[in-house]
Amino acid sequence: MAFELPDLPYAMDALAPNISRETLEYHYGKHHQTYVNTLNDMIGGTEFADMELEDIVRKSSGPMFNNAGQIWNHNLYWRCMSPDSGKEPEGKLGELIQRDFGDYNRFVDEFTQACVKRFGSGWGWLVQTPDGKLEVTSTPNAENPLLTDSTALLGCDVWEHAYYIDYRNARPKYVEAFLEIVDWDFVASRLKG
Repeated sequence: MAFELPDLPYAMDALAPNISRETLEYHYGKHHQTYVNTLNDMIGGTEFADMELEDIVRKSSGPMFNNAGQIWNHNLYWRCMSPDSGKEPEGKLGELIQRDFGDYNRFVDEFTQACVKRFGSGWGWLVQTPDGKLEVTSTPNAENPLLTDSTALLGCDVWEHAYYIDYRNARPKYVEAFLEIVDWDFVASRLKG
């Protein structure tokens, strides 16, 4: 089975000024597309050819894992943002953030630190553990919560290609801008139990 680049749930310029059309053209249109093309080239004629993406991420290693992981990570990342955001999480997600972080601002601080302090390339995550607790984590390169028992609720790409056009080397400003456009309804839809 061949993987395809999923359609964005918004127009290429819809996240501006937080994330520009130019960034999306490169990040989504070039980087993400390259991961898809490369993985498709790699899996042909292998035991991975008919696997679901999540299974490839869990069972592969090396370059195949890197491309599969980046596809999965980016598929989630694009869905985590919306031009119609601008609010704090409500309902069950808001309650869980209050319970596990104290308040929304403490969550923002912890999430921002996880993203900013990730050395080199990687991801910042809000995850739900098997016992229902929310935690902030960070992973290097293409790694993600699929490799754990936790469920990824929110993922923030902190590879330079995610922010360099708009923010140059100012990763903290990018993370702040990202958090302003999080689609909390989508994030809440990923909660278990």
